[in-house]
Amino acid sequence: MSISPENEHPQKVVGWAARDASGVLSPFNFSRRANGEEDVTMKIVYCGICHSDLHFIRNDWGNTIYPIVPGHEIAGIVTEVGSNVKEFKVGDKVGVGCMVGACHTCEPCEKSLENQCPKMILTYNSIDYDSTMTYGGYSDKLVVHKRYVIRLPENLPLDAAAPLLCAGITVYSPMKYFGLAEPGKHLGIVGLGGLGHVAVKFAKAFGVKITVISSSPSKEKEAIDMLGADKFLVSHDPEQMQAAMGTMDYILDTVSAEHPLVPLLSLLKTNGKLIMVGLPEKPLELPAFPLILGRKVIGGSLIGGMKETQEMIDFAGKHNITADIELIKIDYVNTAMERLAKADVRFRFVIDVANSLSA
Repeated sequence: MSISPENEHPQKVVGWAARDASGVLSPFNFSRRANGEEDVTMKIVYCGICHSDLHFIRNDWGNTIYPIVPGHEIAGIVTEVGSNVKEFKVGDKVGVGCMVGACHTCEPCEKSLENQCPKMILTYNSIDYDSTMTYGGYSDKLVVHKRYVIRLPENLPLDAAAPLLCAGITVYSPMKYFGLAEPGKHLGIVGLGGLGHVAVKFAKAFGVKITVISSSPSKEKEAIDMLGADKFLVSHDPEQMQAAMGTMDYILDTVSAEHPLVPLLSLLKTNGKLIMVGLPEKPLELPAFPLILGRKVIGGSLIGGMKETQEMIDFAGKHNITADIELIKIDYVNTAMERLAKADVRFRFVIDVANSLSA
């Protein structure tokens, strides 16, 4: 007979979980392992709500294992460290992002690209080293190997820094790898949601020219006056799109909904790059001709390795980059999910775990 999640491990934990594809979250008691020699235990103070959480709880990608406790934008305080942990101490401000394990022996792992490891263990909805399920940050406590703990800069508030553990590294990594952070270049950012608004902030810090491309004309003031973008382009306005053809060196596409790619490719200069970081539920149409004409490249990027994630958060601390958030209590989470599905959030929901979740 299988052991219930509440009795698998010695440390009792309370969280919120979805039990089926309705995606409805409700209180859930489970357990975490004892703190090992190389582990860090943290009190979860805040946890951001990522669009991936919504996909997972509703089984949009067809790989959800129920019950599921979402949350991979986790910020908190260290409460215990193992005997072999010298990097952290009790009381440190730390974070945990999208992964909590990998094989550590493959070529990607040896290059600090744990996010590309074929045996990567996700923070939730994954099978851990001990064959039990991983559960995420919509909970009061987390135990994780020290390799997957990020030290948070003292000057960044925990609530507004939490989304950087996913949204931040998701846009930072491709900017660095694909050359999108080269000062003076023209970068188009598609979508001004949780990922897009953070991308604008990092791009501005890198010194690139920024055009926000959005289907919502109402976001122009926020993009330019509040976030500092240079231009704003309405994606369904034929005249604006025509005028912008061939003007951009790169485009970073953050949209998680279905949308046409061909109009975006037309905005690129010769040798331009379109990089996908959003995760639409269904495949997008991509004719070959727009790529061949102009020798354009389309690529993708998934978060980043642990070394690069720490680099990202240190850069954010240096430039005072945080997410713009709406702080909520845990009992509002189902309403938040409904609003997220309608893109009704500015720009990231963050759960006040410590002040609203109790056993």
